Amino acid sequence: MKTIILHSQDIKVAQLVAQYLGVSIQKKRTHYRFTTDKVVDLEALRQRFKLDFNFAPEHFSIDQAALFVSDMDSTLINIECIDEIAAFAQLKPQVAAITERAMLGELDFDASLIERVALLAGLDVSVLDKVYTEKLQLNSGGQALIHFLQGNNIKSAVVSGGFTYFTNRLAEDIGLNYASANVLAIENGRLNGKIQGRIINAQAKADFIHELCALNSIDTSQVIAIGDGANDLAMLEVAGLSIAYHAKPIVAKQADIAINVGGLGKMIDLFDE
Repeated sequence: MKTIILHSQDIKVAQLVAQYLGVSIQKKRTHYRFTTDKVVDLEALRQRFKLDFNFAPEHFSIDQAALFVSDMDSTLINIECIDEIAAFAQLKPQVAAITERAMLGELDFDASLIERVALLAGLDVSVLDKVYTEKLQLNSGGQALIHFLQGNNIKSAVVSGGFTYFTNRLAEDIGLNYASANVLAIENGRLNGKIQGRIINAQAKADFIHELCALNSIDTSQVIAIGDGANDLAMLEVAGLSIAYHAKPIVAKQADIAINVGGLGKMIDLFDE
């Protein structure tokens, strides 16, 4: 038997799904569930109703969740920060094209990051503040999700192939416990086109989860990780529960849970058993 989660409060859709499955509707606080022994094509349901459907995780004990780790760009927030920085150098299309290919897994992440950061050389550091204050927003449901995690004593972290200027500021502003990202090298108040120190790539993201687990004396099986691009795959594989958020096909195919329509708050449905 499997339990299907309909991440919606649309009763008409719930009734149609229940009728199709020949089962009763289980009404939850934020969504509906259905338990069935039928073989169900989730993708067909997603396409038909244009809503999020997932199987309730069987291998992950939701009441044991202790740590939530999120990618930042295009997952926790609405933009790719490096693309928006590049806009100030009139290079957004070129940089965004490289970013897209890296997230699809078509380019080596380290090499692509070095190439993109080099294009930013000479920009005044004030552009970072402009990107943060004028462009960056939490994705829908993000604040509600963080409040929920805080209320349930679940630690939260952001880890990014982007930059510490944004991860550290975001963590402080919304109440995340931990943050990790790349450090942009600065000389005389301007970006010098280089990364300072270790590049936060796919392996570094997975390592960060292990570090946080050791720090908090928890197991990786208690971790929920969410991301959207190829650079998140190693991190998602390490976590007890992996979530693809409006993700590239390579990520959606491998994650336990996929959120393609709704916001980050849909994750709360997983706890409302």
